[in-house]
Amino acid sequence: METNGHEHVIEVTDLRRVYGGGFEAVRGISFSVRRGEIFALLGTNGAGKTSTVELLEGLAAPAGGRVRILGHDPYTERAAVRPRTGVMLQEGGFPSELTVAETARMWAGCVSGARPPSEVLALVGLETKARTRVKQLSGGQRRRLDLALALLGDPEVLFLDEPSTGLDAEGRRATWELVSALRDGGTTVLLTTHYLEEAENLADRLAIMHDGRIATTGTPAEVTAAEPSRISFELPDGYFVGDLPPLPELGVAGHETDGRIVRLRTRELQRTATELLVWAAQAGVELRRLDVRSASLEEAFLGIAKNVPADRATGMTTKEYAA
Repeated sequence: METNGHEHVIEVTDLRRVYGGGFEAVRGISFSVRRGEIFALLGTNGAGKTSTVELLEGLAAPAGGRVRILGHDPYTERAAVRPRTGVMLQEGGFPSELTVAETARMWAGCVSGARPPSEVLALVGLETKARTRVKQLSGGQRRRLDLALALLGDPEVLFLDEPSTGLDAEGRRATWELVSALRDGGTTVLLTTHYLEEAENLADRLAIMHDGRIATTGTPAEVTAAEPSRISFELPDGYFVGDLPPLPELGVAGHETDGRIVRLRTRELQRTATELLVWAAQAGVELRRLDVRSASLEEAFLGIAKNVPADRATGMTTKEYAA
């Protein structure tokens, strides 16, 4: 399990999952996650990410391919894997009449070598709610309780399914800080999220699934590099697009207009912006409503959702997607 000196604690090879009626939800995906890494699994609705995570957690057997967690099959060798992993589901479903402390103590009784419940409640900021009944918690507080229970066994591998759903901005930031601290302490984290900002802030690497396949994978920077940067501005009075320098010479890959607004797409943001501003200075004009921005993960995500045919999304690298 060693690659370039880094242990791969999650290994997925040609993984497939088929439901009754022959529906193939996961269509032969492969990826790996190193120890002490945060890996985000993103996807459009119905892309297959939840089906994938359930296979990694050992909740079902794959129809094909293989999964190894810490060197073991999580389904057939569950006893070897489960004590070393933590799982935060989208919804915990705890007994509503128990208090937070009672729930944590009950859960600790099912975990080998559990940490003190008070310790994990403090980690997620629920120490003041220890005597509060679960039914009286807000949605965000219940998510924090879900996370606390996933941490009771001090897991080597942590699966987080939509960890910040229902949290306010402050709670989301606190959760990000906690997850980052866990990673820095050597915990391997695989998370799914609909918040692309969360993936950009947390993930060391990520994969975007589409129609049961991996469309692209890499660091957040590598994935966003697949999309062009954008420059938009309002044409000066009396000027038209044809009065601008030849756009290909500016490194512009494409453009649109909306009335007097011009939007440029470029993979050479600094050169395009510099030459455009030099032209404006030499012409003695002001580019009003000027907006210059690099590509975002959201643009890469939407580009995949709209433009990648199912028969091409087979585990392409970022460079292949950008080509």
